[in-house]
Amino acid sequence: MALAAYRHLLRSTRIAFQGDTPVLLASRHQARTAFEKNSSLSSSSTECKEAIKHAFEVSQILRQNVVQGRKLDEDTDKESARYKLRIHEHIERGDNDTIKLSCKGNKLNPK
Repeated sequence: MALAAYRHLLRSTRIAFQGDTPVLLASRHQARTAFEKNSSLSSSSTECKEAIKHAFEVSQILRQNVVQGRKLDEDTDKESARYKLRIHEHIERGDNDTIKLSCKGNKLNPK
């Protein structure tokens, strides 16, 4: 189970950080370090099961919620900068209905 979690995590880092080699290598190093730290745990222990669950959850977040952005114009200031986002097929897409519902009755901009 731990090997499957590790491989799933590596695949998710590849998807999330494709084209950004320094961040990809750093994320893989972090995953390797975490798994090496927990390698002494017994496979039947609750700590091991929690670590495996954590690895699966991290890989899901990386795959579904991390979007890369690259600044298009290097010479512009922060406020007028434009970014190109790399949104892949695994990114979780939602509708704005939940946002609209939570804003009803909210008086952020009183007139």
